[in-house]
Amino acid sequence: MQDKNLYTIRAVPFTDVRSIRRHTPAFGWQYIIVVLSSGLAFPPLYFYNGGVREFLATVKQHVVLLRSAEHANVFPVNDFQNPLQRTLSSLELPRAVSLSIVPSMPVSGGESASQENGERTDVDVLDGSPSIRQFYRRERQKVHDPARDISMQVLEKFSLVTKFAREATSQLFWETPTNAFSHFERGSSNLSAIDSSQKPRDDVLELPVPPDPLELDKLSLAWGKPRQPPLGLEEWATFLDSEGRVVDSKALRKRIFYGGVEHKLRKEVWEILLGYQSYESTYAEKEYQRSNKKTEYEIIKNQWQSISPEQEKRFTKFRERKDLIEKDVVRTDRSISFYGGDGNANLSFLHNVLLTYSFYNFDLGYCQGMSDLLSPILFVMEDESESFWCFVALMERLGPNFNRDQNGMHSQLFALSKLVELLDAPLHNYFKQKDCLNYFICFRWILLQFKRELEYDQTMRLWEVLWTHHLSEHLHLYVCIALLKRYRGKIIGEQMEFDTLLKFINELSGHIDIDVTLRDAEALCLCAGENGSACIPPGTPPSLPREDGFLFNSELDDTVL
Repeated sequence: MQDKNLYTIRAVPFTDVRSIRRHTPAFGWQYIIVVLSSGLAFPPLYFYNGGVREFLATVKQHVVLLRSAEHANVFPVNDFQNPLQRTLSSLELPRAVSLSIVPSMPVSGGESASQENGERTDVDVLDGSPSIRQFYRRERQKVHDPARDISMQVLEKFSLVTKFAREATSQLFWETPTNAFSHFERGSSNLSAIDSSQKPRDDVLELPVPPDPLELDKLSLAWGKPRQPPLGLEEWATFLDSEGRVVDSKALRKRIFYGGVEHKLRKEVWEILLGYQSYESTYAEKEYQRSNKKTEYEIIKNQWQSISPEQEKRFTKFRERKDLIEKDVVRTDRSISFYGGDGNANLSFLHNVLLTYSFYNFDLGYCQGMSDLLSPILFVMEDESESFWCFVALMERLGPNFNRDQNGMHSQLFALSKLVELLDAPLHNYFKQKDCLNYFICFRWILLQFKRELEYDQTMRLWEVLWTHHLSEHLHLYVCIALLKRYRGKIIGEQMEFDTLLKFINELSGHIDIDVTLRDAEALCLCAGENGSACIPPGTPPSLPREDGFLFNSELDDTVL
Protein backbone atom coordinates (compact mmCIF):
# COMPACT_ATOMS: atom_id res chain seq x y z
CA MET A 1 0.00 0.00 0.00
CA GLN A 2 1.53 3.33 -1.04
CA ASP A 3 0.35 5.24 2.03
CA LYS A 4 0.91 2.49 4.58
CA ASN A 5 3.06 4.75 6.72
CA LEU A 6 0.15 7.11 7.26
CA TYR A 7 -1.59 4.36 9.17
CA THR A 8 1.33 3.66 11.49
CA ILE A 9 0.85 4.68 15.12
CA ARG A 10 4.20 5.09 16.85
CA ALA A 11 4.62 2.99 19.98
CA VAL A 12 4.54 4.90 23.27
CA PRO A 13 5.16 3.73 26.85
CA PHE A 14 2.09 3.25 29.00
CA THR A 15 3.35 6.00 31.28
CA ASP A 16 2.49 8.44 28.50
CA VAL A 17 -1.12 7.22 28.28
CA ARG A 18 -3.80 8.93 30.34
CA SER A 19 -6.82 6.88 29.32
CA ILE A 20 -8.42 4.62 26.74
CA ARG A 21 -11.89 5.50 25.49
CA ARG A 22 -14.14 2.83 24.05
CA HIS A 23 -16.80 3.69 21.47
CA THR A 24 -19.57 1.39 20.31
CA PRO A 25 -21.65 3.30 17.73
CA ALA A 26 -25.11 2.10 16.77
CA PHE A 27 -23.88 1.63 13.22
CA GLY A 28 -20.33 0.80 12.17
CA TRP A 29 -17.36 -0.73 13.90
CA GLN A 30 -16.22 -0.43 17.48
CA TYR A 31 -13.16 1.73 18.02
CA ILE A 32 -10.99 3.10 20.77
CA ILE A 33 -9.26 6.43 21.29
CA VAL A 34 -5.93 6.50 23.13
CA VAL A 35 -5.56 9.80 25.03
CA LEU A 36 -2.04 10.78 26.11
CA SER A 37 -1.19 12.46 29.38
CA SER A 38 -0.27 15.56 27.36
CA GLY A 39 -3.94 15.86 26.36
CA LEU A 40 -3.40 14.84 22.75
CA ALA A 41 -5.22 11.88 21.26
CA PHE A 42 -4.31 9.31 18.63
CA PRO A 43 -6.63 8.77 15.65
CA PRO A 44 -9.41 6.19 16.16
CA LEU A 45 -8.29 2.56 16.22
CA TYR A 46 -11.07 0.46 14.69
CA PHE A 47 -11.85 -3.18 15.49
CA TYR A 48 -13.60 -4.55 12.44
CA ASN A 49 -14.24 -8.05 13.82
CA GLY A 50 -14.63 -7.36 17.53
CA GLY A 51 -11.76 -7.56 19.94
CA VAL A 52 -12.10 -4.41 22.04
CA ARG A 53 -12.79 -6.49 25.15
CA GLU A 54 -9.75 -8.68 24.46
CA PHE A 55 -7.60 -5.60 23.84
CA LEU A 56 -8.55 -4.08 27.19
CA ALA A 57 -7.93 -7.40 28.91
CA THR A 58 -4.44 -7.55 27.41
CA VAL A 59 -3.70 -3.98 28.53
CA LYS A 60 -4.72 -4.93 32.07
CA GLN A 61 -1.90 -7.45 32.15
CA HIS A 62 0.61 -4.58 32.06
CA VAL A 63 -1.04 -1.65 33.83
CA VAL A 64 -3.86 -0.87 36.25
CA LEU A 65 -6.92 -0.23 34.09
CA LEU A 66 -10.15 0.64 35.86
CA ARG A 67 -13.47 1.89 34.54
CA SER A 68 -14.05 5.59 35.23
CA ALA A 69 -16.78 6.32 37.77
CA GLU A 70 -18.00 9.26 35.67
CA HIS A 71 -17.91 7.65 32.20
CA ALA A 72 -18.58 3.96 31.68
CA ASN A 73 -16.58 3.83 28.46
CA VAL A 74 -13.50 5.64 29.76
CA PHE A 75 -10.67 3.57 31.25
CA PRO A 76 -7.96 5.62 33.02
CA VAL A 77 -4.48 4.10 32.92
CA ASN A 78 -2.59 3.86 36.24
CA ASP A 79 -4.90 6.41 37.83
CA PHE A 80 -3.75 5.75 41.39
CA GLN A 81 -5.12 7.65 44.35
CA ASN A 82 -2.00 6.79 46.34
CA PRO A 83 0.79 9.25 45.35
CA LEU A 84 3.51 6.75 46.24
CA GLN A 85 1.95 4.09 44.00
CA ARG A 86 1.67 6.61 41.19
CA THR A 87 5.36 7.44 41.53
CA LEU A 88 6.35 3.77 41.50
CA SER A 89 4.24 3.20 38.41
CA SER A 90 5.93 6.11 36.61
CA LEU A 91 9.24 4.37 37.17
CA GLU A 92 8.00 1.40 35.11
CA LEU A 93 9.25 -1.28 37.50
CA PRO A 94 8.85 -3.65 35.80
CA ARG A 95 8.46 -2.02 32.38
CA ALA A 96 4.94 -2.00 31.07
CA VAL A 97 6.14 -2.42 27.47
CA SER A 98 9.41 -4.18 26.85
CA LEU A 99 11.72 -3.54 23.92
CA SER A 100 11.40 -7.14 22.86
CA ILE A 101 7.67 -6.64 22.38
CA VAL A 102 7.93 -3.24 20.72
CA PRO A 103 11.22 -3.07 18.80
CA SER A 104 10.36 0.32 17.32
CA MET A 105 10.10 2.03 20.71
CA PRO A 106 11.52 5.53 20.17
CA VAL A 107 14.55 6.65 22.07
CA SER A 108 15.63 10.26 22.05
CA GLY A 109 18.05 12.34 24.00
CA GLY A 110 15.37 14.82 24.96
CA GLU A 111 12.46 12.86 26.41
CA SER A 112 11.82 9.27 25.46
CA ALA A 113 15.12 7.87 26.65
CA SER A 114 14.58 9.21 30.12
CA GLN A 115 11.09 7.77 30.20
CA GLU A 116 12.40 4.38 29.16
CA ASN A 117 14.74 4.36 32.15
CA GLY A 118 12.25 5.54 34.70
CA GLU A 119 13.31 9.20 34.90
CA ARG A 120 10.07 10.91 34.20
CA THR A 121 8.81 14.30 35.28
CA ASP A 122 11.55 15.13 37.74
CA VAL A 123 14.25 14.68 35.09
CA ASP A 124 12.37 15.94 32.03
CA VAL A 125 11.59 19.29 33.64
CA LEU A 126 15.09 20.17 34.74
CA ASP A 127 16.10 23.80 34.64
CA GLY A 128 18.72 23.11 32.00
CA SER A 129 21.70 22.53 34.30
CA PRO A 130 24.31 20.63 32.20
CA SER A 131 25.87 18.99 35.24
CA ILE A 132 22.59 17.46 36.39
CA ARG A 133 21.65 16.26 32.93
CA GLN A 134 25.15 14.82 32.35
CA PHE A 135 24.88 12.99 35.65
CA TYR A 136 21.66 11.31 34.58
CA ARG A 137 23.14 10.57 31.16
CA ARG A 138 26.17 8.85 32.78
CA GLU A 139 23.89 6.86 35.06
CA ARG A 140 21.83 5.67 32.10
CA GLN A 141 24.90 4.61 30.19
CA LYS A 142 25.82 2.14 32.93
CA VAL A 143 22.75 0.07 32.11
CA HIS A 144 22.75 -2.14 29.03
CA ASP A 145 19.87 -0.91 26.90
CA PRO A 146 19.33 -2.49 23.45
CA ALA A 147 17.52 0.59 22.21
CA ARG A 148 20.42 2.80 23.26
CA ASP A 149 22.85 0.47 21.49
CA ILE A 150 20.89 0.88 18.27
CA SER A 151 20.89 4.66 18.78
CA MET A 152 24.65 4.73 19.20
CA GLN A 153 25.10 2.73 16.00
CA VAL A 154 22.98 5.26 14.14
CA LEU A 155 24.94 8.14 15.65
CA GLU A 156 28.26 6.51 14.69
CA LYS A 157 27.09 6.09 11.09
CA PHE A 158 25.79 9.63 11.09
CA SER A 159 29.14 10.96 12.29
CA LEU A 160 30.74 9.34 9.24
CA VAL A 161 28.29 11.15 6.99
CA THR A 162 29.12 14.37 8.83
CA LYS A 163 32.84 13.86 8.29
CA PHE A 164 32.38 13.01 4.63
CA ALA A 165 30.15 16.03 4.09
CA ARG A 166 32.73 18.34 5.65
CA GLU A 167 35.45 17.02 3.38
CA ALA A 168 33.29 17.03 0.26
CA THR A 169 31.88 20.55 0.52
CA SER A 170 33.37 24.00 0.60
CA GLN A 171 31.21 25.19 3.48
CA LEU A 172 31.47 24.28 7.12
CA PHE A 173 28.78 22.34 8.99
CA TRP A 174 28.60 24.06 12.37
CA GLU A 175 27.91 21.55 15.10
CA THR A 176 26.27 23.94 17.51
CA PRO A 177 23.95 22.53 20.17
CA THR A 178 20.97 24.37 18.72
CA ASN A 179 21.23 23.35 15.08
CA ALA A 180 20.51 19.76 15.86
CA PHE A 181 17.76 17.70 14.29
CA SER A 182 17.76 15.76 17.51
CA HIS A 183 15.67 12.75 16.71
CA PHE A 184 17.84 10.99 14.15
CA GLU A 185 18.39 8.32 16.79
CA ARG A 186 14.74 7.29 16.52
CA GLY A 187 15.68 4.86 13.79
CA SER A 188 17.98 4.29 10.88
CA SER A 189 15.23 4.98 8.34
CA ASN A 190 15.84 8.72 8.66
CA LEU A 191 19.53 8.25 8.01
CA SER A 192 18.99 5.97 5.05
CA ALA A 193 16.52 8.42 3.54
CA ILE A 194 19.13 11.16 3.53
CA ASP A 195 22.04 8.86 2.74
CA SER A 196 20.40 7.43 -0.37
CA SER A 197 18.66 10.47 -1.79
CA GLN A 198 20.78 13.45 -0.73
CA LYS A 199 24.35 13.75 -1.98
CA PRO A 200 26.55 16.05 0.09
CA ARG A 201 26.97 19.32 -1.76
CA ASP A 202 28.10 22.85 -1.19
CA ASP A 203 24.62 24.37 -0.75
CA VAL A 204 24.46 23.63 2.95
CA LEU A 205 21.51 24.58 5.12
CA GLU A 206 22.40 26.35 8.32
CA LEU A 207 19.86 27.14 11.01
CA PRO A 208 21.27 30.13 12.90
CA VAL A 209 19.83 29.69 16.39
CA PRO A 210 21.53 31.03 19.55
CA PRO A 211 23.14 28.44 21.87
CA ASP A 212 20.58 26.49 23.84
CA PRO A 213 21.56 24.83 27.16
CA LEU A 214 18.64 22.42 26.91
CA GLU A 215 20.15 20.55 23.97
CA LEU A 216 23.51 18.97 24.68
CA ASP A 217 23.79 16.38 21.92
CA LYS A 218 25.58 17.88 18.91
CA LEU A 219 23.76 16.56 15.86
CA SER A 220 23.62 19.27 13.26
CA LEU A 221 23.41 18.00 9.70
CA ALA A 222 20.79 18.97 7.19
CA TRP A 223 20.98 20.46 3.75
CA GLY A 224 18.49 21.86 1.30
CA LYS A 225 18.82 23.09 -2.26
CA PRO A 226 19.14 26.83 -2.79
CA ARG A 227 16.11 28.63 -4.14
CA GLN A 228 16.02 29.27 -7.90
CA PRO A 229 14.65 32.15 -9.99
CA PRO A 230 10.90 31.92 -10.73
CA LEU A 231 9.75 29.85 -13.69
CA GLY A 232 9.61 32.14 -16.75
CA LEU A 233 7.82 32.05 -20.10
CA GLU A 234 10.64 30.53 -22.13
CA GLU A 235 11.28 27.75 -19.64
CA TRP A 236 7.53 27.16 -19.21
CA ALA A 237 7.27 26.46 -22.94
CA THR A 238 9.76 23.60 -22.60
CA PHE A 239 7.31 21.77 -20.30
CA LEU A 240 4.51 21.85 -22.92
CA ASP A 241 3.98 19.92 -26.12
CA SER A 242 2.74 21.58 -29.31
CA GLU A 243 -0.92 21.32 -28.18
CA GLY A 244 -0.39 22.68 -24.67
CA ARG A 245 -0.17 19.49 -22.61
CA VAL A 246 2.32 19.33 -19.75
CA VAL A 247 4.90 16.75 -20.79
CA ASP A 248 6.41 15.94 -17.38
CA SER A 249 4.19 17.01 -14.48
CA LYS A 250 6.61 15.71 -11.85
CA ALA A 251 9.51 17.74 -13.25
CA LEU A 252 7.29 20.81 -13.50
CA ARG A 253 6.15 20.53 -9.89
CA LYS A 254 9.74 20.10 -8.74
CA ARG A 255 10.82 23.17 -10.69
CA ILE A 256 8.03 25.29 -9.18
CA PHE A 257 8.83 23.91 -5.73
CA TYR A 258 12.34 25.35 -5.90
CA GLY A 259 11.58 28.68 -7.58
CA GLY A 260 7.92 29.54 -7.84
CA VAL A 261 6.42 31.17 -10.92
CA GLU A 262 6.74 34.57 -12.57
CA HIS A 263 3.55 36.54 -11.95
CA LYS A 264 2.56 36.79 -15.63
CA LEU A 265 2.51 32.98 -15.74
CA ARG A 266 0.59 32.42 -12.54
CA LYS A 267 -2.88 32.43 -14.04
CA GLU A 268 -2.11 29.53 -16.37
CA VAL A 269 0.00 27.60 -13.88
CA TRP A 270 -2.27 28.05 -10.84
CA GLU A 271 -5.23 26.64 -12.74
CA ILE A 272 -3.22 23.45 -13.20
CA LEU A 273 -1.69 23.30 -9.71
CA LEU A 274 -5.11 23.72 -8.12
CA GLY A 275 -6.73 21.08 -10.34
CA TYR A 276 -9.15 23.38 -12.16
CA GLN A 277 -7.34 22.41 -15.38
CA SER A 278 -5.56 19.09 -15.83
CA TYR A 279 -1.94 18.55 -16.82
CA GLU A 280 -3.10 16.54 -19.85
CA SER A 281 -5.48 19.18 -21.26
CA THR A 282 -4.70 20.82 -24.59
CA TYR A 283 -5.12 24.54 -25.26
CA ALA A 284 -8.48 23.83 -26.92
CA GLU A 285 -9.69 21.64 -24.05
CA LYS A 286 -8.75 24.28 -21.51
CA GLU A 287 -10.68 26.94 -23.39
CA TYR A 288 -13.71 24.64 -23.65
CA GLN A 289 -13.48 24.02 -19.90
CA ARG A 290 -13.45 27.74 -19.16
CA SER A 291 -16.53 28.32 -21.33
CA ASN A 292 -18.53 25.52 -19.72
CA LYS A 293 -17.50 26.47 -16.22
CA LYS A 294 -18.41 30.11 -16.80
CA THR A 295 -21.95 29.07 -17.73
CA GLU A 296 -22.18 26.84 -14.67
CA TYR A 297 -20.91 29.65 -12.45
CA GLU A 298 -23.55 32.05 -13.71
CA ILE A 299 -26.28 29.50 -12.95
CA ILE A 300 -25.13 29.12 -9.33
CA LYS A 301 -24.65 32.87 -8.94
CA ASN A 302 -28.18 33.52 -10.19
CA GLN A 303 -29.56 31.40 -7.33
CA TRP A 304 -28.77 34.03 -4.72
CA GLN A 305 -29.15 37.04 -7.03
CA SER A 306 -32.76 36.05 -7.72
CA ILE A 307 -33.74 36.03 -4.04
CA SER A 308 -36.31 38.77 -3.51
CA PRO A 309 -36.27 41.11 -0.46
CA GLU A 310 -39.39 39.37 0.87
CA GLN A 311 -37.75 35.96 0.53
CA GLU A 312 -34.57 37.23 2.16
CA LYS A 313 -36.56 38.28 5.23
CA ARG A 314 -37.49 34.63 5.70
CA PHE A 315 -34.07 33.23 4.85
CA THR A 316 -32.07 33.67 8.06
CA LYS A 317 -29.05 31.62 7.01
CA PHE A 318 -28.68 33.59 3.77
CA ARG A 319 -28.92 36.94 5.58
CA GLU A 320 -26.32 35.92 8.14
CA ARG A 321 -23.84 34.74 5.53
CA LYS A 322 -24.42 37.76 3.32
CA ASP A 323 -23.86 40.18 6.22
CA LEU A 324 -20.68 38.39 7.30
CA ILE A 325 -19.29 38.37 3.76
CA GLU A 326 -20.04 42.06 3.28
CA LYS A 327 -18.24 42.92 6.53
CA ASP A 328 -15.19 40.83 5.63
CA VAL A 329 -14.89 41.98 2.02
CA VAL A 330 -14.53 45.67 2.88
CA ARG A 331 -11.55 44.93 5.17
CA THR A 332 -9.73 42.36 3.01
CA ASP A 333 -6.35 43.50 1.65
CA ARG A 334 -7.43 47.11 1.20
CA SER A 335 -3.79 48.19 1.33
CA ILE A 336 -3.27 46.39 -2.00
CA SER A 337 -4.04 48.69 -4.93
CA PHE A 338 -6.02 45.88 -6.58
CA TYR A 339 -8.57 46.15 -3.76
CA GLY A 340 -7.96 49.75 -2.67
CA GLY A 341 -10.20 52.79 -2.93
CA ASP A 342 -13.93 53.32 -2.80
CA GLY A 343 -16.21 51.70 -5.35
CA ASN A 344 -13.54 49.18 -6.37
CA ALA A 345 -15.08 46.64 -8.76
CA ASN A 346 -12.72 43.93 -7.51
CA LEU A 347 -14.39 44.10 -4.10
CA SER A 348 -17.69 43.32 -5.83
CA PHE A 349 -16.08 40.34 -7.56
CA LEU A 350 -14.73 39.15 -4.21
CA HIS A 351 -18.21 39.48 -2.68
CA ASN A 352 -19.88 37.67 -5.58
CA VAL A 353 -17.49 34.71 -5.54
CA LEU A 354 -17.80 34.21 -1.77
CA LEU A 355 -21.58 34.41 -1.76
CA THR A 356 -21.79 32.09 -4.77
CA TYR A 357 -19.52 29.61 -3.01
CA SER A 358 -21.78 29.68 0.05
CA PHE A 359 -24.56 28.43 -2.25
CA TYR A 360 -22.33 25.98 -4.10
CA ASN A 361 -21.21 24.41 -0.81
CA PHE A 362 -24.18 25.23 1.38
CA ASP A 363 -23.18 22.78 4.11
CA LEU A 364 -19.92 24.64 4.73
CA GLY A 365 -21.20 28.06 3.73
CA TYR A 366 -18.95 30.97 4.60
CA CYS A 367 -16.54 31.37 7.49
CA GLN A 368 -14.25 34.23 8.41
CA GLY A 369 -10.88 33.74 6.79
CA MET A 370 -12.18 32.50 3.46
CA SER A 371 -11.87 35.99 2.01
CA ASP A 372 -8.14 35.86 2.82
CA LEU A 373 -7.78 32.65 0.82
CA LEU A 374 -9.76 33.96 -2.15
CA SER A 375 -8.04 37.36 -2.36
CA PRO A 376 -4.73 36.24 -4.01
CA ILE A 377 -6.62 33.92 -6.37
CA LEU A 378 -8.80 36.75 -7.67
CA PHE A 379 -5.71 38.97 -7.87
CA VAL A 380 -4.04 36.40 -10.15
CA MET A 381 -7.03 35.29 -12.21
CA GLU A 382 -8.65 38.72 -12.68
CA ASP A 383 -11.82 36.88 -13.68
CA GLU A 384 -14.82 36.13 -11.49
CA SER A 385 -15.72 32.72 -12.89
CA GLU A 386 -12.17 31.35 -13.02
CA SER A 387 -11.49 32.68 -9.53
CA PHE A 388 -14.56 30.87 -8.28
CA TRP A 389 -13.55 27.49 -9.68
CA CYS A 390 -9.96 27.80 -8.49
CA PHE A 391 -11.31 28.73 -5.06
CA VAL A 392 -13.58 25.67 -5.17
CA ALA A 393 -10.54 23.51 -5.92
CA LEU A 394 -8.57 25.07 -3.06
CA MET A 395 -11.45 24.57 -0.63
CA GLU A 396 -11.60 20.89 -1.57
CA ARG A 397 -8.26 20.73 0.22
CA LEU A 398 -8.66 23.37 2.92
CA GLY A 399 -12.41 23.22 3.54
CA PRO A 400 -11.99 20.99 6.63
CA ASN A 401 -10.09 23.87 8.26
CA PHE A 402 -13.43 25.68 8.54
CA ASN A 403 -15.61 22.82 9.77
CA ARG A 404 -17.63 23.77 12.82
CA ASP A 405 -16.15 20.94 14.91
CA GLN A 406 -12.65 22.14 13.89
CA ASN A 407 -11.67 18.55 13.30
CA GLY A 408 -9.53 19.50 10.31
CA MET A 409 -7.56 21.99 12.40
CA HIS A 410 -7.26 19.57 15.31
CA SER A 411 -5.77 16.86 13.12
CA GLN A 412 -3.17 19.31 11.76
CA LEU A 413 -2.26 20.64 15.20
CA PHE A 414 -1.96 17.07 16.46
CA ALA A 415 0.34 16.19 13.56
CA LEU A 416 2.38 19.35 14.20
CA SER A 417 2.88 18.34 17.81
CA LYS A 418 4.13 14.89 16.83
CA LEU A 419 6.46 16.35 14.19
CA VAL A 420 7.98 18.83 16.65
CA GLU A 421 8.52 15.97 19.08
CA LEU A 422 10.26 14.06 16.29
CA LEU A 423 12.41 16.91 14.99
CA ASP A 424 13.05 19.12 18.02
CA ALA A 425 12.80 17.36 21.39
CA PRO A 426 13.99 20.35 23.49
CA LEU A 427 11.33 22.63 22.03
CA HIS A 428 8.68 19.93 22.44
CA ASN A 429 9.69 19.48 26.08
CA TYR A 430 9.57 23.23 26.64
CA PHE A 431 6.05 23.46 25.22
CA LYS A 432 5.12 20.51 27.42
CA GLN A 433 6.32 22.40 30.50
CA LYS A 434 4.38 25.49 29.46
CA ASP A 435 1.15 23.57 28.59
CA CYS A 436 1.44 24.65 24.94
CA LEU A 437 1.22 21.19 23.36
CA ASN A 438 -2.08 22.10 21.73
CA TYR A 439 -0.05 24.36 19.40
CA PHE A 440 -2.83 26.92 19.18
CA ILE A 441 -0.03 29.45 18.71
CA CYS A 442 0.16 28.15 15.11
CA PHE A 443 -3.61 28.20 14.53
CA ARG A 444 -3.61 31.26 12.26
CA TRP A 445 -0.58 30.04 10.34
CA ILE A 446 -2.34 26.82 9.40
CA LEU A 447 -5.86 28.17 8.94
CA LEU A 448 -4.85 30.87 6.48
CA GLN A 449 -1.69 29.22 5.10
CA PHE A 450 0.49 32.08 6.41
CA LYS A 451 -1.54 34.65 4.47
CA ARG A 452 -1.37 37.23 7.27
CA GLU A 453 2.26 36.54 8.10
CA LEU A 454 3.81 37.30 4.70
CA GLU A 455 3.95 40.09 2.17
CA TYR A 456 1.42 39.62 -0.63
CA ASP A 457 3.94 38.41 -3.23
CA GLN A 458 5.57 36.09 -0.70
CA THR A 459 2.17 34.58 0.09
CA MET A 460 1.62 33.74 -3.57
CA ARG A 461 5.10 32.26 -3.84
CA LEU A 462 4.59 30.10 -0.75
CA TRP A 463 1.19 28.87 -1.92
CA GLU A 464 2.37 27.76 -5.34
CA VAL A 465 5.22 25.87 -3.66
CA LEU A 466 2.80 24.16 -1.26
CA TRP A 467 0.43 23.24 -4.11
CA THR A 468 3.15 21.30 -5.92
CA HIS A 469 3.05 18.57 -3.24
CA HIS A 470 6.62 17.87 -4.36
CA LEU A 471 8.01 16.51 -1.08
CA SER A 472 4.84 16.35 0.97
CA GLU A 473 1.28 17.57 0.75
CA HIS A 474 1.77 18.72 4.35
CA LEU A 475 4.82 20.90 3.78
CA HIS A 476 3.00 23.75 5.54
CA LEU A 477 3.50 21.86 8.82
CA TYR A 478 7.25 21.74 8.21
CA VAL A 479 7.14 25.48 7.49
CA CYS A 480 5.61 25.91 10.96
CA ILE A 481 8.42 23.86 12.49
CA ALA A 482 11.07 25.76 10.54
CA LEU A 483 9.83 29.03 12.04
CA LEU A 484 9.52 27.64 15.55
CA LYS A 485 12.97 26.10 15.31
CA ARG A 486 14.54 29.31 14.01
CA TYR A 487 13.24 31.27 17.01
CA ARG A 488 13.57 28.47 19.56
CA GLY A 489 16.56 30.08 21.29
CA LYS A 490 14.58 33.26 21.91
CA ILE A 491 11.42 31.38 22.96
CA ILE A 492 13.19 29.21 25.51
CA GLY A 493 15.75 31.82 26.53
CA GLU A 494 13.03 34.30 27.48
CA GLN A 495 10.88 31.57 29.06
CA MET A 496 7.81 32.67 27.12
CA GLU A 497 4.44 31.62 28.51
CA PHE A 498 1.45 30.99 26.25
CA ASP A 499 0.23 34.61 26.13
CA THR A 500 3.70 36.01 25.52
CA LEU A 501 4.43 33.29 22.98
CA LEU A 502 1.22 33.98 21.07
CA LYS A 503 2.02 37.70 20.98
CA PHE A 504 5.54 36.96 19.74
CA ILE A 505 4.27 34.60 17.02
CA ASN A 506 1.74 37.15 15.80
CA GLU A 507 4.40 39.87 15.71
CA LEU A 508 6.48 37.81 13.29
CA SER A 509 4.03 38.95 10.62
CA GLY A 510 5.94 40.83 7.93
CA HIS A 511 9.34 39.71 9.26
CA ILE A 512 9.63 36.24 7.71
CA ASP A 513 12.16 35.43 5.00
CA ILE A 514 10.19 33.00 2.86
CA ASP A 515 13.19 31.68 0.91
CA VAL A 516 15.15 30.81 4.04
CA THR A 517 12.04 29.35 5.67
CA LEU A 518 11.26 27.14 2.67
CA ARG A 519 14.82 25.88 2.59
CA ASP A 520 14.64 25.02 6.28
CA ALA A 521 11.25 23.34 5.80
CA GLU A 522 12.64 21.23 2.96
CA ALA A 523 15.53 20.06 5.14
CA LEU A 524 13.19 19.22 8.02
CA CYS A 525 10.91 17.27 5.70
CA LEU A 526 13.86 15.27 4.36
CA CYS A 527 15.12 14.63 7.87
CA ALA A 528 11.72 13.41 9.07
CA GLY A 529 11.35 10.99 6.16
CA GLU A 530 8.90 8.16 6.66
CA ASN A 531 8.75 8.81 10.39
CA GLY A 532 7.38 12.24 9.60
CA SER A 533 4.71 10.81 7.31
CA ALA A 534 3.69 8.41 10.07
CA CYS A 535 3.07 11.36 12.41
CA ILE A 536 0.31 12.73 10.16
CA PRO A 537 -3.12 11.03 10.46
CA PRO A 538 -4.67 9.96 7.13
CA GLY A 539 -7.02 12.54 5.68
CA THR A 540 -5.31 15.45 7.45
CA PRO A 541 -5.89 18.62 5.37
CA PRO A 542 -4.93 19.54 2.74
CA SER A 543 -5.32 15.88 1.76
CA LEU A 544 -7.90 15.32 -0.93
CA PRO A 545 -10.69 12.81 -0.15
CA ARG A 546 -9.77 9.26 -1.05
CA GLU A 547 -11.78 7.49 -3.74
CA ASP A 548 -13.41 5.26 -1.13
CA GLY A 549 -14.63 8.36 0.67
CA PHE A 550 -12.51 7.77 3.75
CA LEU A 551 -11.31 10.79 5.68
CA PHE A 552 -9.68 10.91 9.09
CA ASN A 553 -12.42 11.69 11.55
CA SER A 554 -12.85 11.66 15.28
CA GLU A 555 -15.45 13.09 17.58
CA LEU A 556 -14.66 16.53 18.92
CA ASP A 557 -14.91 15.42 22.53
CA ASP A 558 -12.30 12.72 21.90
CA THR A 559 -9.60 15.13 20.76
CA VAL A 560 -8.46 17.02 23.81
CA LEU A 561 -6.54 19.90 22.31
